[in-house]
Order: sequence, then C-alpha cells, then structure tokens
Amino acid sequence: MTTKQGARLLIIYTGGTIGMIENPVTHALQPFDFSHLIDNVPKVKMLGYDIDNIQFNPPIDSSNMSPEHWSEIACAIGEHYDDYDGFVVLHGTDTMAFTASALSFMLEHLRKPVIITGSQLPIGEVRTDGEENLITALQVAAAVDAQGAPMVQEVAILFNDSLLRGNRSSKMSADNFNAFKSNNYPELARIGLAITFLEKNLYRSCDDEKLKVHTALDTDVIFIELYPGLSEQTLRHMLNTPHIKGVVLKTYGAGNAPNEPWFIGAVSEAVNRGLVVLNVTQCANGGVNNTLYETGNSLAAAGVVSGHDMTSEAAITKLMYLFGQGLSGDEVRRALLTDMRGEVTVAGKGRN
Repeated sequence: MTTKQGARLLIIYTGGTIGMIENPVTHALQPFDFSHLIDNVPKVKMLGYDIDNIQFNPPIDSSNMSPEHWSEIACAIGEHYDDYDGFVVLHGTDTMAFTASALSFMLEHLRKPVIITGSQLPIGEVRTDGEENLITALQVAAAVDAQGAPMVQEVAILFNDSLLRGNRSSKMSADNFNAFKSNNYPELARIGLAITFLEKNLYRSCDDEKLKVHTALDTDVIFIELYPGLSEQTLRHMLNTPHIKGVVLKTYGAGNAPNEPWFIGAVSEAVNRGLVVLNVTQCANGGVNNTLYETGNSLAAAGVVSGHDMTSEAAITKLMYLFGQGLSGDEVRRALLTDMRGEVTVAGKGRN
C-alpha cells in the first residue's frame, strides 16, 4: 500500500465508544472530547499526516444519531472537500451502518475516501480496539493508487481486520472486535501485517461530475418486520401510519411472506393508494428472489419492489434519500431497482 506523503486528513468526531471515558461517580461510559482521544493515541503523530479535526458539541452516543446529524457530517465533508485528501468519521457502532449507508447516497459523485470507524472499547482502556482502528482508518484515508489518485473513493467502514463498503455493512456483534460484516459484497481491503486492497471490489463513479451534497431526507418511512402471528389488524394499522410514504418490508428467506388473502390484500391496497413497499430479507446472507416461491411471487404481483440483496440499513436510507429528492412514488420505485452507489446487486450488471 502506498500512502500520500503529508496527506491532509480531516477527522470528524461525532462521539461513540471510541472517545468515551468512565464517569468517576456512576462508572458509566460517557462521551468525552477529542483532545482526550488524541492524547491516548500518540502514534497518530508518527504517521506524518497533516490532520485537522472538527467535533460534535457535545459528542453524542450513536443511539442518538439522526438524519440531522447525517446532514451535519455531509455538510462538513462538502465544505472542506477541496481542502483535504480524505476524511475519517469517528462514530459509535450501534448506528454506524445506517450513517454509512445514508452518507453514500448523500455524497453524490464522491471521489475521495470517507472512512467511518469506531471501537468496541474506549480508546483509553488498556485493551482497546480503538487505537488500531483509528490509525488504520487514517492510513486507508491517505492511501493512493499507482496513478496517485485516492485508492478509496467511497464511504467505507473500517473495523478490526476489514474495510467494507458502507452501504453493504451491518453490525453483527455487540461484543466482538470483529463487529461488522458485509455478507453480500466482498471486503474492499484486508487488514493484517499489511493493508491489502482488493481493487476490483472498489467503487468508481462513472462520470466526472463534482461532489454534490444532498441534505434533504424524508423520514416518513418505516420498517415492518414479519413474524408468525402478525395479525391483519396490526398490519393494516402499520400500513396506515399517518404521513408515511414508504415501507421496508422485512420478509422471510428469499423474500417470502404469507400468501393468505388478507395479507396480500392489505399490501396491495397500500400500494394502490401510493405507498412504496420495498421487500428485503430478514436473513443476514442472500437476498430477495421473487420467482423462487409462490409466496414471493404474490408480493411482486401486489406491486412490492424487490430489494434484491440490499441491507436493511441501505434500504431505509435509500428510501429517505429518494423521497427527499421530491420524487413521485413511481419515480422512487424505478430508482429502487437501480444500483446508485454500489448498494445492490442488480441482475445483469457487474460490480461497481
């Protein structure tokens, strides 16, 4: 791996476990400030990069992360885009995959690295994954290819021994250092004694447009997760939630759901009155295949859009982004069937 000498990097510190400290009275972890974090990682100065930082004030637990915070991060990147070679976002793990997915849509025509990382243990602990994650994220953000262009030109999650596409990632463990997985797309780099990029897996934009930051997100969308025992009354109540425009329907297996008349009828009626319903699987691996079983076919016939192998995090944030652009329901449905930022495998289309 080659890194740019004297690379200029911007760290955006939002909070999260990586920068937490123990409250001496309650012994609970609470967010601290950025100076505490850097003081505990003196090795950062050994990298030889020109590093600046901005931080949320106050830093937040990622459970409090919101679309307004996503806009704050995206605007910071847009405002400083020409001043830095790469960006590292320090973030709590619980909602990291949602943030990574949202930013991938919000940062259109991105051609610089936005590396999101955090830790399972505070960086001031004797045993912590925070130090290694931070240093490696900075090295990845400074990496260049043989032509001197940024090696990573997308939003990615760096955690433990892997670099993963942000909108393909999900948090899979609450207590392991290897907390994130990208089950339906291969890793972008392997982190070992060396950082080995798998260049064929890296995203590259097909145009030469300048970065465009989108901050308009429409949060009138919900998840509905199927389970045995879901009643018609409950389903209809959720489908009639006031003001909602889109639903991510989390189905069984390869996109299956009950094919009983009451279920299909309720979903079909919702679609007919303009609700966009996107089908994603509850399974960690694989995706929706409408033609595999009759139950999946019934949903497709009712007007439900296949999410193929999208993660739940990518599905809900993609809906927020598309509705935020002021698109009609039909326009959103068509856009959901396209691969916009490498978030979905569309039949007949190679990897981005």
